[in-house]
Amino acid sequence: MLEIDGSYGEGGGQVLRTSLSLAAITGQPIRIAGIRAKRKKPGLAAQHLTAVRAAARVCHAQMHGDALGSLNLEFIPSSYVQAGNYTFDVSEARQGSSAGAITLVLQTILLPLSLASGDSLVTLRGGTHVNFSPTITYIQQVYLPILQRMGIEAEVQLGAWGWYPQGGGEIKLRVRGGRKLSGINLVERGDLQQVRGLAVVTQLPAHIPQRMANRAENLLQEAGLKVNIQALREKGVAPGAGIFLTAEYQNSLTGFGGFGRLRMTSEKVAEIACKQLMRFHQTGAPVDEHLADQLLLPAVLATNESQYRVAELSTHLTTNAAIIEQFRLARITLDARENLVAVHPVCG
Repeated sequence: MLEIDGSYGEGGGQVLRTSLSLAAITGQPIRIAGIRAKRKKPGLAAQHLTAVRAAARVCHAQMHGDALGSLNLEFIPSSYVQAGNYTFDVSEARQGSSAGAITLVLQTILLPLSLASGDSLVTLRGGTHVNFSPTITYIQQVYLPILQRMGIEAEVQLGAWGWYPQGGGEIKLRVRGGRKLSGINLVERGDLQQVRGLAVVTQLPAHIPQRMANRAENLLQEAGLKVNIQALREKGVAPGAGIFLTAEYQNSLTGFGGFGRLRMTSEKVAEIACKQLMRFHQTGAPVDEHLADQLLLPAVLATNESQYRVAELSTHLTTNAAIIEQFRLARITLDARENLVAVHPVCG
């Protein structure tokens, strides 16, 4: 049983998700203590409990401590990861609706299913576009295209948008199994090609996404960037609004977003997203701080080395690196002077 300290480093849900993915892939039994200990509400929230149950389903794991609010979990895989058709609904982890981010469930089971023998179809229900989590748009536009370069074959179809606090979103994830992963080299990003964007509302007037799109286009064009933003009204169970920007560089991709809320103007929402994008653009790095963390796991499972330069060495990144190294699958070096991440897989 591998003992993992859930309070280590930034002490959030990434410790849990990384541990679950690697336990499922390797068959290593794990015990996690102090889950999300440094969060305002520690323990398993609905999306984390759904991720635990999803990981358990795909490798028939035995569990102890799989309950809302639980600070401790034992997870004991009893088979290789099984490809198949699965459905996971965050609202089933808690009575009533939940906008728990289904992207966090997706990222927990994507790599195990990619390495399994056979293809999978996964239906996920809950929050698709939620603050402080990767959005489905980010998964579609940035995460999966970068992972495709490493050998992952997966696609996401968005059926309904789910915002905080109601959720109610749905996606279908198709995963090609039996993949062998290769490393990635992202040290230079090259020139910016364009910024693409989606300004979206559900159950709100059409002038709102148009105002978000207009403000973002004006700001980015003033900065000398080529930009194309669509304004859309989409399907969702409750009102919601947001703008999501994807910057395409010669060698890399990145994405940022802003969410509408009560008494915030459409223009302000656009300004939040543009400010994030411009701040990253000025770093000159090819990999944003969120993707930096998310690339570690596929890089560890690759057959050769990876190297990439990041906007910043966040505590998310350093924490994830330390947890991964406990499984002894790779050696990870972080160069704080150059903001370089190097991953040396044991199998490589």
